[in-house]
Amino acid sequence: MQGIVTVIKMIAVFIAATMLGRWFQDEIKKSTIRKEPWHKPYLSLPGLIIMASLFLLPVLLWIIKSK
Repeated sequence: MQGIVTVIKMIAVFIAATMLGRWFQDEIKKSTIRKEPWHKPYLSLPGLIIMASLFLLPVLLWIIKSK
């Protein structure tokens, strides 16, 4: 039973990551069409979520391991 729960959790994370990635890709396309600077999509909500997860995840893992 735990194996099924683990697979469901993995699928949920994969779906969330896919949705976030597609949302960010849409922001890149919009920015390209509007001829905005290359960094503009990174300042959008999906870009900030991705950057926050890239910076905060290692810190969170370090805190968890240090306990």
